[in-house]
Amino acid sequence: MIWRYRLTLIILLLTFCLVVARLFYWQVVKASELSLLGQSQYGKIIKVLPQRGEIKTSDNFPIVANKISYLIFSNPKEIKDKNKISLLLSKILNTKESSMSAQLFLDRFWVPLKTGLTTKEKENIEKLSLPGIGFEKQFTRYYPEASMAAHLLGFVGKDEAGQDKGYFGIEGYYDRLLKGKGGIAVQIHDALGRPILSRTNQNSKETKGSNLILNINRSIQFIVEEKLKKGIEQYGASGGLVGVMDPKTGNILALSSFPAFSLLDFQDYEQRLYKNPFISNLYEPGSTFKPLVMSAALNSKLVTPQTKCPVCAGPISVSGFDIRTWNNKYFKDNNMVGIIQHSDNVGMVFVAQKLGVDKMVSYLSAFGIGDLTGIDLQGEVSQPLPPKDSWYPVDLATKGFGQGISITAIELLSATSAIANKGVRMEPHVVGAVEDPNGKISKIPPKVLGKPISQETAKIMTEILVNAVNKGEASWAKIPGYRIAGKTGTASIPVKGRYDVNQTIASFIGFAPADNPKFVMVVILDRPTASIYGAETAAPIFFDIARDLMLYFGIAPSE
Repeated sequence: MIWRYRLTLIILLLTFCLVVARLFYWQVVKASELSLLGQSQYGKIIKVLPQRGEIKTSDNFPIVANKISYLIFSNPKEIKDKNKISLLLSKILNTKESSMSAQLFLDRFWVPLKTGLTTKEKENIEKLSLPGIGFEKQFTRYYPEASMAAHLLGFVGKDEAGQDKGYFGIEGYYDRLLKGKGGIAVQIHDALGRPILSRTNQNSKETKGSNLILNINRSIQFIVEEKLKKGIEQYGASGGLVGVMDPKTGNILALSSFPAFSLLDFQDYEQRLYKNPFISNLYEPGSTFKPLVMSAALNSKLVTPQTKCPVCAGPISVSGFDIRTWNNKYFKDNNMVGIIQHSDNVGMVFVAQKLGVDKMVSYLSAFGIGDLTGIDLQGEVSQPLPPKDSWYPVDLATKGFGQGISITAIELLSATSAIANKGVRMEPHVVGAVEDPNGKISKIPPKVLGKPISQETAKIMTEILVNAVNKGEASWAKIPGYRIAGKTGTASIPVKGRYDVNQTIASFIGFAPADNPKFVMVVILDRPTASIYGAETAAPIFFDIARDLMLYFGIAPSE
């Protein structure tokens, strides 16, 4: 008999525990979900959008901020004199009366009338105490510096569901961080199913988006944009771009491209202008590519600065193709320093042939050519290097002087920064820190991508580039008293299977001060008409910007 009582007691205890566990599940674990489900029977579940995070420059200035605006909506079923109210609203909102009237006559409980209302417009409408009219607070993007750095920033548009979404640049790349976390609320209905216009009973609060603090220096960005606009106009170019980076950290200090678009009215511009050509457009770099190839040969000990070129006395033929210098001038027994100084294509064919395909591919890959740099902007592209077994002798030759190879401007800037930074290549980065909704700031540390060349090679190459600035074709534009390393570039543009010698990409890349660089910069002009040569167009823009940067950084002349 005792075992029966014990069995009964055990069954009762187990039943009690099951009931308690079930109650805990429904009342605690599923409480929020059940609450929303119950409320949805007498109300409409709506999504609450949070305030989007701001974007600030390195001096903590909000280059992208938010301003409060309002959505005005109506419940047409509560409006008796629809014609009168449509007339009043159309005058205040500056819309067509017929359009407003059509919206108010819809057989719906909730109709959006207009977005982007100012506080003054909202207050003017509220004074009228119109029945069936309500407002929803919204946040829209505001640009204190107008359309500065438009390509860099990107913009906020609408996705397929009509929700805010970042596109291109920083807004696209960091969209999830910037937009925060949406909340859920319930809009109560009355007994007849009509919504009460106020939003009530918020169940899950929205979380404001994080702020981004950029490495972009507002003063340098302003200098770059002003000088680039002036240069494009002066030299009759169809467009241009400039990038400035700290080679020691990879921090992007400025990035500008033209033609651009207005951040406030981006929808009025052609979509092709949304892409940032600095990271999204491929081009043939021409002679600005030569320092990378020469660095590879120097690092491999295949040549020294004083190695003489045995084939530089005239044009060279490779697989039936005649390769000449850009000005048809030749220097017999030219050494490696002279080859860069005179931008000698024939000499670079000699260097490329000394390297061979295997070493060429290996070093270019180490410099990041053919790969994404990892810059934190939406839209970066790259063109992989061809497989080694698909290189013909003429491919090796032409790539030695920067033709027959396509890269982006950010690839060239990142690769050249390794020469400026003692052989170490850093990841280019636009955002320097993230500020969460609670004000906690998390810095993004610099990231090393590799070391394509030794410190010794970087130093030798730097001196070769300083000599190119002092004695090369752009020496007329250099800044007296400063040691600047750099190289011009003039690349013919391929058109219908051939190169058009009258259309070029003119460029200049360099860094300064040469012995302890504060910046590495590339300037590229698309199809300049005043002159097709980089030495006469891109180079003066480079030195014009560099002069202001020396003053900004407080760098005194060293010579």
